[in-house]
Amino acid sequence: MKFLHLADLHIGKRLHEYSLLSDQSVVLAQALALAKEEACDFVVIAGDVYDRAAPSVEAMQLFDCFLTELCAAGIPSYIISGNHDAAGRISYFSELLEHSGVHVSAPFDGTLQTLPSPDGTADIHLLPFLRPVDVRKFYPDAGISTYEDAVRTVLEHSPIDKERLNILVAHQFITGGSTCDSEEFAIGGLDNIGAEIFADFDYVALGHLHQPQSCGRNTIRYAGSPLKYSISEETQRKSFLLVEIEGKDAFSFRQIPVKLPHDVRTVRGTFEELQSSPYTEDYVRAVLTDEIVPPDARLALRTNFPNMLKFSVENSRTSYEITVAAEESFEDKTPLELFADFYAFQNNGVCPDEAQLEIVRRIFAELEVEEI
Repeated sequence: MKFLHLADLHIGKRLHEYSLLSDQSVVLAQALALAKEEACDFVVIAGDVYDRAAPSVEAMQLFDCFLTELCAAGIPSYIISGNHDAAGRISYFSELLEHSGVHVSAPFDGTLQTLPSPDGTADIHLLPFLRPVDVRKFYPDAGISTYEDAVRTVLEHSPIDKERLNILVAHQFITGGSTCDSEEFAIGGLDNIGAEIFADFDYVALGHLHQPQSCGRNTIRYAGSPLKYSISEETQRKSFLLVEIEGKDAFSFRQIPVKLPHDVRTVRGTFEELQSSPYTEDYVRAVLTDEIVPPDARLALRTNFPNMLKFSVENSRTSYEITVAAEESFEDKTPLELFADFYAFQNNGVCPDEAQLEIVRRIFAELEVEEI
């Protein structure tokens, strides 16, 4: 048995001001080609299909095209909702879609949804993203206060044939997983779940964390997101996860690198160095190290970096990065306000005092007289 484990597609996501739909289209085409080339028996999508509960029409159309192509290739799919998805929207038409080989997690009823694998040799259990409140209404006397309580309760009330090969598809935060800025977690770590509660499952196909990794044991795995969704992911190597199973204790894994349409990375150097660097449409954070930064540096660097996410300065006067918003507008500011902004920009966020502002007022007044 061989299948492609995907997760955290976040279709419709924007990276700062930039839509990633075209990048996502390219990456999904790669996933489809890989599933066909490897003759996968099925595809698993472990949650966060969309980036928000009410996805755009364009995002839904893209996912529809992907599923349609999978169906045309005769490759079934098993899909659950994640914390970014609206479970009701993901499960809409789930019974109808089953006839096409698209198995979507049904509305949660307190237990696992169990389906046979295409060849009938394994049970595939679907567990959409759950919060304690989602489970309490089915088990009001269970004393559920944490996410682990919630998931454990569901597993305890779901029959599992341990003699068969069992695959769980879930979207939760397993304790010890490596995280990044583009993921959402509960305050106080209440969403942490110990890997040991999945002992009855031979393979756990996870979504939620964007870095590919295993947690607890080699057969509990996050596929990771196929694209970089924040600057904090710039060092991650995005990949597709191919899983091959020959028996309960016979697993092998292959991580196939994703060919990113645009990388996410940091470029660092003086204004002159960055201005002379090659043109790129990657999503970049530009960090200038000049002691004196030209006032129009951000706009000038957009010639080389049209998809600039952030523009920051690190020099001897800054103890931290100063980020200048890309949408910052100067048209509505007075010359004095612009001077104050520039002064703070060059002096670690310290604003000019009243004596300094008075000097600048006199200079501006003199310039106005000279112009007349």
